[in-house]
Amino acid sequence: MYRCLILDFDGTLADTQPLIVSSLQRTLRELHLPSRSDTECRAIIGLPLKECFTTLLSVDDATAERCAEVYRRVFDEDNHPGVVTLFPHVLETIRRLHDQGLQLAICSSRGRPTLDAFVRDFQLEAYVAMVVSANDVRHAKPHPEPVQHILQQLQVSPEETLVVGDASYDILMGRAAGCTTCGVTYGNQSAADLRKAGAHHLIDDFADLLKVVERIRVLEGSK
Repeated sequence: MYRCLILDFDGTLADTQPLIVSSLQRTLRELHLPSRSDTECRAIIGLPLKECFTTLLSVDDATAERCAEVYRRVFDEDNHPGVVTLFPHVLETIRRLHDQGLQLAICSSRGRPTLDAFVRDFQLEAYVAMVVSANDVRHAKPHPEPVQHILQQLQVSPEETLVVGDASYDILMGRAAGCTTCGVTYGNQSAADLRKAGAHHLIDDFADLLKVVERIRVLEGSK
């Protein structure tokens, strides 16, 4: 049975897509760089910030770093209260999973300052045993290091862990670490993308995580 759930943040817990896309596009305009469509911007959500720009534009490291600096400023300027919200049923589902005795961790390619701020603002601190940001690992998603770091710290095995995310990077990371994976279809990538990455489960609503966890418990109990 699962003892640990590792949850992505952007596109899984919180609807940050509009703010991220607009911040990316505003950054490109300010630096007089080629524009990119909403679809192109959505596709790279989940990567570390500098890698977002190298993927979007194929720029050198110095230009990507400059883009990241401008993006951070733009994101902070436009991140007014209420702009980013949790997806439906996230908070109550997290509470129920926590009350069932599961250890919950957040694993994000977002930088530590904004990730901590979101966790605090959405009052998730009481339910989350661990938060891992892009600043905490050498190798970001889809490398398995973020998951492996959480497993080591929480002393759980891959077989006892479910990795949940909205992007192929999350699924590939979880599978590479030997975990079961669950894709959410309401985030930044499609169900087809998640299936292609090898997601073991797909859900259309965060509350359906309860059904996934319960299904595994029933299967384990019948053995």
